[in-house]
Amino acid sequence: MADYEILKTIKSPKDVKDLSFFAINQLCEEMRAAIINRVSKIGGHLGPNLGVVELAVALHYVFESPKDKIVWDVSHQSYPHKMLTGRAEAFYDDKKFAAYSGYTAPEESEHDMFMVGHTSTSVSLAAGLAKARDLKDEKYNVIAVIGDGSLSGGEAFEGLDNVADFHSNFIVIVNDNEMSIAENYGGLYGNLAELRRTQGKAKDNYFKSLGFDYVYVEEGNDVAKIITELMKIKDCERPTVLHIHTLKGKGYKFAEENKETFHWSVPFDVETGKPSVEFNQLTYAQVVADYLERRVQEDDKLMVVNAATPGALNLQEFRTNHPENYFDVGIAEEHAVAFLSGMAKSGLKPVGLFFGGFIQRAYDQISQDLCLNKSPAVLVIEGAGISGMDATHLGIFDMALMNSIPNLVCLSPSSADETTRMLDWAFKQKDFPVVIRTPASLPKELTYQPSEEIILNQYEVVKKGSKVAILGLGNFLKLAEDVAALMQEKGVNPTIVNPRFYSAIDENMLNQLMEKHNTIITLEDGILDGGWGQKIAAYCAPHKVKVYNFGADKEFTDRVKAEDLYLRYKLTPQQIVDEVLG
Repeated sequence: MADYEILKTIKSPKDVKDLSFFAINQLCEEMRAAIINRVSKIGGHLGPNLGVVELAVALHYVFESPKDKIVWDVSHQSYPHKMLTGRAEAFYDDKKFAAYSGYTAPEESEHDMFMVGHTSTSVSLAAGLAKARDLKDEKYNVIAVIGDGSLSGGEAFEGLDNVADFHSNFIVIVNDNEMSIAENYGGLYGNLAELRRTQGKAKDNYFKSLGFDYVYVEEGNDVAKIITELMKIKDCERPTVLHIHTLKGKGYKFAEENKETFHWSVPFDVETGKPSVEFNQLTYAQVVADYLERRVQEDDKLMVVNAATPGALNLQEFRTNHPENYFDVGIAEEHAVAFLSGMAKSGLKPVGLFFGGFIQRAYDQISQDLCLNKSPAVLVIEGAGISGMDATHLGIFDMALMNSIPNLVCLSPSSADETTRMLDWAFKQKDFPVVIRTPASLPKELTYQPSEEIILNQYEVVKKGSKVAILGLGNFLKLAEDVAALMQEKGVNPTIVNPRFYSAIDENMLNQLMEKHNTIITLEDGILDGGWGQKIAAYCAPHKVKVYNFGADKEFTDRVKAEDLYLRYKLTPQQIVDEVLG
């Protein structure tokens, strides 16, 4: 199988249509081997993609992409689709790994309708395509693939509710692998289980209740059976759901047995299933998880809420040890935030943990349900900051987003110790909702350790100097130290400030700085437009002081190395010194 005999011949979906069923089954095995090859070496989504190999082959065997439109939800189920649309070499040829994204990307192929990396969106996106088709009196199939936990997101229901009333062709493929990223939660999944148990004949049927025609296939990894059912519903004249039961991680023992672990995986040894890279560095996620473990033993009112990402946020141990204090609401960030607000209003001490690239999904709930009501819940935003992530998973926009919401107090720690002190402060106060923003990894040891008591909206001077003041927010306090060290070599002894809060400015501190300094530098690990540094610049504008803001540009970057972005944004110590001192 290692030579990928058939897979190498597939340059477009047309090549799939010419294969015999024997060859199609061999193709599926080769595709699985290629997925394992890529993910074991560079990391990526393993389990979801292994489970939809047959579905992808069947879709391209039956339909006429790109005339027929296929939209993949989350698109972490899209590796097989990408192989069949001219990008197979990125899976079997190690030298071509970096050539293609792990998500659907229209710039790569005419067979990718959208760049998608967030969940529960495919039905709504496909609905727009279908409505445009009908208004233009065109004829082709529109297919939305959803599953792997995506049905729990509110947008999925909104899309299904809308398109069920269409009077034209619309096909929804529900990939039911009995999992989300982690275990499924919610009543909807109880109905899916009942439909599986009854082979789709249960009296209560979520999809029929909305108005869909409905077909169930138990053997969702049998390519011939899927092809047969797709042929029946192709060119249907009303909205139809094809519900298929698949095995997440199919074809790789360790992924079948450990579905949550292998949803997304770091590089691993294929023979043992164990990671082939070591991560010895302490992370902010582990610091927060350890804190919550200690605190819950002292305070049984502590409640931890998560939106289906316990593995990414180091919450598995807490989930096991304290099931009565842990709530996984599924892939539903909007609900999670409102849920937190309700618990906080009732006297509990809830904390919600979210990935930095996902929190914008709940903007309205943060604004209306949480902050308008001043519910004293705590949100921990993890994995934020400038990184080499895919365009769909960037964590650089959250500070500008949070800055626009009244009543929200936002902090960014510079170290592990400061993280725990901020959490203590957040749980002690009862007047505001609080955000604590952390990047993925801790910085190197700080020379000047923040130690002052945390007081609302008060900054801390960690090193006194003159002429130049450097304000390094969060992880960038270490960058401020490095910049100061270079400046000292040029005869300038800067003041270093740990701002701590980015939702407001410390006017008293700024007034004092402007009396004794002619230059102020702000450093932030997020976009400058609408960010924290601009607040400082606006306040200082009427005064005779020069302000330099350093941070990220407002742009989508896609898999650009973090070190390259630091150079692009002039965020290296030498670049900053050159810009300020000339």
